[in-house]
Amino acid sequence: MSASQILLDPTSERAPVARALTARPVGLDGLTVGVLDISKARGNVFLDRLAEQLGSRGVRVKRYRKPTFTRPAPTALRQQIAAECQLVIEGLAD
Repeated sequence: MSASQILLDPTSERAPVARALTARPVGLDGLTVGVLDISKARGNVFLDRLAEQLGSRGVRVKRYRKPTFTRPAPTALRQQIAAECQLVIEGLAD
């Protein structure tokens, strides 16, 4: 894995764990895309527009929101997203 492909877990990871990148889908036809708002100010503005653009192309979009940006998404929310979506876009803003 090259330096440009090293993924770090932003949740206090002390030592990087090697993780394989998931293969990207060929297209979005038939897939459900989750859009996760991490609750940062104005992140919803970007995500609203992104969801609108995806929807206008016939992509099924499901919206989710973390209770706070200061902590990882609750386990139940992560499990719900994984069960309902094949892809997820997480957005933040500052």
